[in-house]
Amino acid sequence: MARKTKEEAQATRSLLLDAAERLFHAKGVSRTSLQDIAAAAGATRGAIYWHFEDKADLINAMMERIRLPFEEALEVATRKTEGDALASLRQTMQHALQVTATDERVRRVVEVMMQKVEYVDELEAVRERRKTCRDELHSLMRIGFWRAARQRGVKLGVPLDVAVLGLHVLVDGLIENWLLDPSVFDLRSCGAQVIDTYLAGLGFVRPADGIAAPAPPQGAMHDIPASERPAMNASDA
Repeated sequence: MARKTKEEAQATRSLLLDAAERLFHAKGVSRTSLQDIAAAAGATRGAIYWHFEDKADLINAMMERIRLPFEEALEVATRKTEGDALASLRQTMQHALQVTATDERVRRVVEVMMQKVEYVDELEAVRERRKTCRDELHSLMRIGFWRAARQRGVKLGVPLDVAVLGLHVLVDGLIENWLLDPSVFDLRSCGAQVIDTYLAGLGFVRPADGIAAPAPPQGAMHDIPASERPAMNASDA
C-alpha cells in the first residue's frame, strides 16, 4: 500500500507540473494562480501545497525536468579526457538547439522562462536558480574551451571567460529570437552555421573542414594564463 501511495503522489506531482507548463505558456506566470493549476490538473489546492511550497518552488521543479538534458550532455562532453574537445563542445551547443526545436516540453518551458515570467517578489528565487545554473554551465564550458585550445594549439584572442560568455549568449540569443517567430529561420541549421562562425573567429578550425586537431606544442599551455585556467580534478588533466 505504501508503494502505491508513493506512486500516486508522484503521478499527482507530474500532473501538476504538466498543468503548470501549459497554463504558464498560455497565460503567463503572473496571470496563473496555484488554484488554476490545481484545477487544470484535477487536484485540490491542498495537493499543490503538499508538493510545492509556492509558485517559485513549482517553477524550479518545472525547470528541473528539462535542466538535465542540457547540463548532463555538457558535463559529459567537457569532462572527457579523450577525443576532440572542440567537436564535443560544438555538438553540445547544437544539442541545446536540437532539443529546443524538437522537444515540445523543452520548448514550452524555455519560452516560459524567457518570455512569460517576471522575476519579482517570490519569483526572485527563480532568478537566483537561473543564475546558479548559468554559473555551473560556464564552469563546464571553461573546461571545454581550455581543452580545445590545448588540443589545437590555439591562442585565444580574448580572455577565456569572454570566449565562454560569447558562446553562451550566442546560443541563448538564437533560441530567444527563434521562439519569437520560428518561421524566420531554422534553429538547427542556421544555428550550427552561426556557432561555427563564432568558433572560427576565435581561431578554431571548424569540424566541417575535415582537418584533424593538431597536437599541442610541447610544454605549452596555449597562452591561457594560469589565473584563467579552470580548476579540474586530477583525472581531468
